[in-house]
Amino acid sequence: MVRFLFRFIGLWLLAGAFVALVIDGTRSVAASRIVLTTVGEAWSVVHRSSLEFFRAHIEASYPAWAWDPVAITFLFAPLWIALGVLGVLFALLGRVPARPIGYSSRD
Repeated sequence: MVRFLFRFIGLWLLAGAFVALVIDGTRSVAASRIVLTTVGEAWSVVHRSSLEFFRAHIEASYPAWAWDPVAITFLFAPLWIALGVLGVLFALLGRVPARPIGYSSRD
């Protein structure tokens, strides 16, 4: 059941990554330059107060220098790459283990 859930979540994340890639591609063609939607932009559009709470929590719980690496590596990453990586990780977590080779199934 858990494998199914991981595969299901991974599939939806990969579908979201594809949609984000198509949206960025369409916006790039229309603007005649490369336009990428970052995770931070998408998060602030969906739920701005949770992004501000996350930032305040990181700044309050960890040293002052801890926010910059989080912001640079995660919040400024292109959305389609972040969703794609998370989707692949969930799909790998939910994969069915391979059957051993060389053993008869009639035993």
